[in-house]
Formats: sequence, C-alpha cells, structure tokens
Amino acid sequence: MNKHTRTAFIVAPFLAIIGFIAADYYEEDQAKKEKVIKLVPIENCDVINQLCVLKAGDFEVNVFHKNNLTTVNSTFPLDSATIFLVDKYNNSTAYPLGMVQSPYYWHTKTDLRELIGNSGERYKLRLIANIKGGSYISEFYTLTK
Repeated sequence: MNKHTRTAFIVAPFLAIIGFIAADYYEEDQAKKEKVIKLVPIENCDVINQLCVLKAGDFEVNVFHKNNLTTVNSTFPLDSATIFLVDKYNNSTAYPLGMVQSPYYWHTKTDLRELIGNSGERYKLRLIANIKGGSYISEFYTLTK
C-alpha cells in the first residue's frame, strides 16, 4: 500500500463526519425558511358534523365545530393557527386559535353553528396554520349535511 492510499484511509472517516454534520445544518436551514403550502380538502367539508380534513403531503388538519368551539387538530405540532369566517361579501373575520392541551389541538369560540347549523347551508372558511416558518393556508367551503 502506497502513502497516498494510506492517507486516503486516514482522512476519509473525518471527511464523512464533516459531510454528515454539514448536511444536517443545511437541512435545518432549509426547514426554517419561510414557505407557503396550500391545504386542499380531501372530500367535501362538513365542519358541523366533524367531516372536514385538509391535506398537503403528509400534513393533515381536521377542522370541526363542537360545543360552540371551532377546533383544529393537526398531524404535526403547530406554532399558531387562525381561522377566518368569510361572509357573502367576501369580508373575513379572523379568529386566532388558542392551544388546548398540546400543540396538536387548537380551538376558539365562534358563532359558526348559528351561520350553518341547518342542513344544506354553505359557508366559506379560511385557515392559516404556521409550523416553523411554513404557512399552510386553505380557503374552502363547508356544507352542512
């Protein structure tokens, strides 16, 4: 074995460790960059009857209304969440959600049941969920069955 091969065997493990650490820092930096991702309803949404799931890749959000509370349940922990009730004139009212017991569950008191409590009523909602620099947004209609 010549001296170049021997040097390569000695240096290679150090280069591998340095490369692994550099890749980890790069991935962490990419995850912190601000990005906007659109959430899409899986099927027709019915928030009143707890049948509304929004999805973007592996991330899913369940939106439902129960006991005068509009709740958002997500598959990943959220940093913050806001739901908007949008009237027929496209004017929106923001309702910042508060964390319930864990960063997976967020809720706020809304008057959504009065707006769409009866069967066949439809209403436009918007949702913004923030996770580590990423904003997941959605505009969808809920139709009470």
